[in-house]
Amino acid sequence: MKANWERIYNGVVKENPAFVLMLGMCPTLAVTTSATNGLGMGLSSLVVLAVSNVVISLLRKVIPDEVRLPAYIVIVASFVTVVELLMQAYMESLYASLGIYIPLIVVNCIILGRAEAFASKNPPVLSLFDGLGMGLGFTLALTLIGAIREVLGAGSLFGYDLPGNFQPIAFFVRAPGAFLVLAVLVAAMNALGIKNRSKKLVEGCDGCCATCATGCENKKEAAQ
Repeated sequence: MKANWERIYNGVVKENPAFVLMLGMCPTLAVTTSATNGLGMGLSSLVVLAVSNVVISLLRKVIPDEVRLPAYIVIVASFVTVVELLMQAYMESLYASLGIYIPLIVVNCIILGRAEAFASKNPPVLSLFDGLGMGLGFTLALTLIGAIREVLGAGSLFGYDLPGNFQPIAFFVRAPGAFLVLAVLVAAMNALGIKNRSKKLVEGCDGCCATCATGCENKKEAAQ
């Protein structure tokens, strides 16, 4: 159980995909013009991450090494198609807002990265929690960026106008505003001491200290 919760904490804080690992920058910068868009994109990615991690983990001893990446893409694409069709049927406005970025989840480096680095080497339950942790971290990051940009750039939050006479700054709902908000949030994470420590990882490390037997520097830090 400790290892499972470590995967959640790892994805949300220690290795947050957007703020620490700097992965998935295309949807992070492109769709976060509002909190609703960020939340929708994040939850879509979370579902695909969690389910594909479990399936890939279950099939890790069946899929030959020579075709593992094409096989992972086929598995991920199947679940992305399901998510896309459900969103198109029941959340048409959100589907229209996210547009091409929903099918592009298939090649999102976060999803393929976790499939290769973690799900292909670990049991299904641990892989599920890894997907949930990374998905939650990505969702929180996108929602936070979207909320800040929407408040400052449109004077609203989740589509509801803010009270008072606040004058929106259109700059924040445009592309440069996305870079500025992301930079400030990454700087805040660095100020809190939460930064990418990938240089300290030993070869083959998947970031799961609870199941690690090598005792590398990261594990020593996690134990303190």
